[in-house]
Amino acid sequence: MTLREVQPGQDVVVTKITGEGAVKRRIMDMGITKGTPIHVRKVAPLGDPVELTVRGYELSIRRFDAEMVEVEAGK
Repeated sequence: MTLREVQPGQDVVVTKITGEGAVKRRIMDMGITKGTPIHVRKVAPLGDPVELTVRGYELSIRRFDAEMVEVEAGK
């Protein structure tokens, strides 16, 4: 499942980041790396952006970027 498909209030763990080049680097620079726990706080009414809690800070990412992050249910 991708980060875009996760419902608000759920906790997930990153399993893989797809994509290449600058886009993948930008996602990783935001602290979203393999094994990172993420809490999905909110999703805007039209689905863009997605608000997350990552490594103790709040982050909003575009739906396009969220589709590149594969996750599994959190522990």
